[in-house]
Amino acid sequence: MGIPVMIMGESGSGKSASLRNFEPDEIGIFSVASKPLPFRKKLPQANGATYNSIMKSLGKASRKAYAIDDSQYLMTFDSFKRAKERGYEKYTDFAIGFYNLIQFAIGRTPPDCIVYFLHHTYLDPATGKTRIKTVGKMLDEKLTLEGLFSIVLMTEITDDGYSFVTQSDGFSTCKSPMGMFPPRMENDLKLVDKTIREYYNMPPIVPDKDTPEVGQNENAG
Repeated sequence: MGIPVMIMGESGSGKSASLRNFEPDEIGIFSVASKPLPFRKKLPQANGATYNSIMKSLGKASRKAYAIDDSQYLMTFDSFKRAKERGYEKYTDFAIGFYNLIQFAIGRTPPDCIVYFLHHTYLDPATGKTRIKTVGKMLDEKLTLEGLFSIVLMTEITDDGYSFVTQSDGFSTCKSPMGMFPPRMENDLKLVDKTIREYYNMPPIVPDKDTPEVGQNENAG
């Protein structure tokens, strides 16, 4: 059983940049929006990722870490395609699609596999809380996405630089297991990965030299 981890934050707050310390044979990246990564190092990236292409790759996972960059666009792009449809059935479909992906990441990947969802945030005016961005009230009211993750980290930019917030201060939905992380840490996703594996007594990332690439800038279909 794999572990899904939510990394939430505003655009430009360091989500994608946090991937910078991984090596090419340590992680596979599914880019939903097909954007280049914000650093020079070349990491294996499958562009145009969809629910089907992501689950197809995760179903035969050969790596111990994957990242879905801009995962909120899976819902957003679906909503654009069906913008002219009336009724609430489409919102049910949006909720089911994202829920199924999370459950697939949990139930269909090896026990030492971690799947990172890099996702935009939304400031809820009703509660004043920063939470995961979704489409439609069903996901917000009937299915609290944060409840499907044990680890929800939030990016933060201060005068000291970029960091991850690991515990809620009452105004966000970020969270992590007791004693896993300090309240704030460097926005280094490889360090996060190492810490999670040590906490759960999981084997570290030891790349298999025969591991196939996810696809360097290929179309994920």
